[in-house]
Amino acid sequence: MHLSSKFICYSLLLLLSTTLFATDIENFVIYYSDKAQQSDFNKYSLIVFDSDSHPPLEALKEQGKIILGYISIGEIEKSRWYFKQFDNDKILIKENADWKDSYYIDIRNKKWISFVVEELVPRLLNKKFSGVFLDTLDDSIELERKYPKRFKGMKKAAARMVKAIRLNYPQIKIMLNRAYEILPEVENDIDYELGESIYTDYDFKTKKYYFVNKKLYEEQVTVLKKAKKNNPKLQIFTLDYWDPNQNKTIEKIYNIERKNGFIPYVSTVDLNKIIEEPKTSGAETKIESSPRKK
Repeated sequence: MHLSSKFICYSLLLLLSTTLFATDIENFVIYYSDKAQQSDFNKYSLIVFDSDSHPPLEALKEQGKIILGYISIGEIEKSRWYFKQFDNDKILIKENADWKDSYYIDIRNKKWISFVVEELVPRLLNKKFSGVFLDTLDDSIELERKYPKRFKGMKKAAARMVKAIRLNYPQIKIMLNRAYEILPEVENDIDYELGESIYTDYDFKTKKYYFVNKKLYEEQVTVLKKAKKNNPKLQIFTLDYWDPNQNKTIEKIYNIERKNGFIPYVSTVDLNKIIEEPKTSGAETKIESSPRKK
């Protein structure tokens, strides 16, 4: 699938504007709200914002920050501006039990692939985002794992989506969240891989944070390190969840992920606060707003 030349030209211009301010990434943040001030992001080289609700980008871009816009590939929220145009299609599968009003998508559908590549991505680039953060592809892969006959081809479609974005926008920054099963196929098509819930996670039933099973933790670390070995230019980030008042545990998480060679961030599961890394006195929490976007 190829887009019109205007999109390709735009991505080339985007490259010129971002490379002028190339920075080494030491700290990053994921923040899904629009209440924070510019100064709240001073220490972060890379920022992931929600694609629709976010602080102003211009001043942050002038500081040379890389700003990625969130796109949910495997789900659509009812609150998204484009939900209604897919509501009556066979693209929607069922509601996600953990995220109310968010529905799984059949990503094999050509209409959805075209919409993401030809409308969602250009919309972000027109807003001056540096690139995209691709989320929820794990959902599609998991559906095929659970129901192999009904959802045959979802894994291939997930990889195809990432490759289609890279093909049509060769110069933008792409971060992929998890989707480890397709990582060997797309590790050269992305700039950043995010390992969400590597060491800690959140249980929606008990509403408590917990440590990930040791075996699962080690498996994820192995996958991420292998991807880095295969593509030394690939940068590995981690996102773990924990109670922001428990500073010692948060410090431990940061230390463990850095020892793995990853770039870590620890936050609440809603991702609607900026949780600063604790030093000696503890983590500072800022700006509570809307629940986590999907």
